[in-house]
Amino acid sequence: MELCGGATSISWANSLTPSHHFPQPLAVWRVRQTRLLSVTSSIAKQADEMIVSVTGATGFIGKRLVQRLLADDHRVRVLTRSRSKALSVFPARDYPGIKIAEEAEWRNCIQGSTAVVNLAGMPISTRWSPEIKKEIKDSRIKVTSKVVDLINSTQDDLRPKVLVSATAVGYYGTSETRVFNEESPSGNDYLAEVCREWEAAALRVNQDVRLARIRIGVVLGKEGGALAKMIPLFMMFAGGPLGSGKQWFSWIHVDDLVSLIYEALSNPSYKGVINGTSPNPVRLSEMCDHLGSVLDRPSWLPVPEVALKAVLGEGACVVLEGQKVVPTRAKELGFSFKYPYIKQALKSIMS
Repeated sequence: MELCGGATSISWANSLTPSHHFPQPLAVWRVRQTRLLSVTSSIAKQADEMIVSVTGATGFIGKRLVQRLLADDHRVRVLTRSRSKALSVFPARDYPGIKIAEEAEWRNCIQGSTAVVNLAGMPISTRWSPEIKKEIKDSRIKVTSKVVDLINSTQDDLRPKVLVSATAVGYYGTSETRVFNEESPSGNDYLAEVCREWEAAALRVNQDVRLARIRIGVVLGKEGGALAKMIPLFMMFAGGPLGSGKQWFSWIHVDDLVSLIYEALSNPSYKGVINGTSPNPVRLSEMCDHLGSVLDRPSWLPVPEVALKAVLGEGACVVLEGQKVVPTRAKELGFSFKYPYIKQALKSIMS
């Protein structure tokens, strides 16, 4: 495992054997030029390298982000509350270049990082009790506050320059008729309250740190999120819309979300609120029809609202209510969605 603040080495090109086709001075010049180009390239690569500390790295989105950063030769520091869980997700034999740090080590990892990505938060698709609702809120606000406090207390020359902090489209509340963009006001339900306090914690970060708040929609991928729970139902011929099916489904392919976060790390234009959703939200019934088509299974068995409420209680609102959210800011910034349409995204995931 990498130690925080570890030294970086410069690799030199192997010497070239002079060819008898050239005079010796020209051959020597070519060797020196090759070495110079190699060193220049190595220095340029180091200048572009990011050191990114990530909370929530063991989750569905976080794992994909870590893999993308490592694939592009950046350095990653996983900020976790459980080293054993982090090691089970990122075993040392497969991820030799990352640093795994429990809470007592977070300060040392944040110091000297280029950026911090904050993705921590308890899943909300569960039965809500007063205790669970408190944990849903605290898991987001406490971690965000801790990260911000650590960034703010770091001396200027070691302070990260960027904080990308997750939030959610629940900020806007729910509606079957309204369209929400980054300028829309917050809603007045429980999830909107959670998102407001979550974002408020991030907004306390030092003003010299560029802050991007990504309001994330329903993330689609085979390894996690809502889709992973829906696929088995369809495969058993028991899939269909939840409730009326008229509720809006503001979704994003996990690869597009990872690319959006990645861009926010490196592009100084990415700041403020950015909706992490596809440009083409759909109603849930349409999404289920496309999923059934891709899986070659019928989407004919709707799940009654009363059944969902019996299982999930108040938490059923997560799937029974929705909002039509559009990524106005991402489009203004020129972000290119690889999967702008739901059927295309589902085919990619299931292929």
